[in-house]
Amino acid sequence: MSHTLVAYFSASGVTAKLAKRLASLTDADVHEIIPEVPYTSKDLDWMDHNSRSSIEMKDKTYRPAIANKVENIDQYDMIYIGFPIWWYVAPTIINTFLEQYDLKGKTIIPFATSGSSQMGKTNEELKPSCPGAVLKEGKRFDADASDEELKAWIQQL
Repeated sequence: MSHTLVAYFSASGVTAKLAKRLASLTDADVHEIIPEVPYTSKDLDWMDHNSRSSIEMKDKTYRPAIANKVENIDQYDMIYIGFPIWWYVAPTIINTFLEQYDLKGKTIIPFATSGSSQMGKTNEELKPSCPGAVLKEGKRFDADASDEELKAWIQQL
């Protein structure tokens, strides 16, 4: 059993592909964070201020429900947490995920996908959701990031 987990939320499939490659390179287990209510393309329309994602991201206390959990989270020492960048931070479903578990003593490493947006205040907004954990500085990747780029990042952690 691996002591490393790659958990990810992927709205369009881009983050899923990167997460699975990262898991392969690190010999980690994989867990997809599945929203209880799946996001539609209309929900994800960031240009629409009334879309579900826009409303969720305006309210930093909002916690979308998750349909699944990691069994035996205690077995993992290191957790990579992946997501698309929304409004320069992690979607609030990532806070929901982190807050479900006691992560004291674990190392949490965020990674994100985005066409151009950087990590912004991601760590600042995730830190309260994982008290007692070591929250490493995250990294944003393009959808087509190479294995070499991922390996270089892993080595510098």
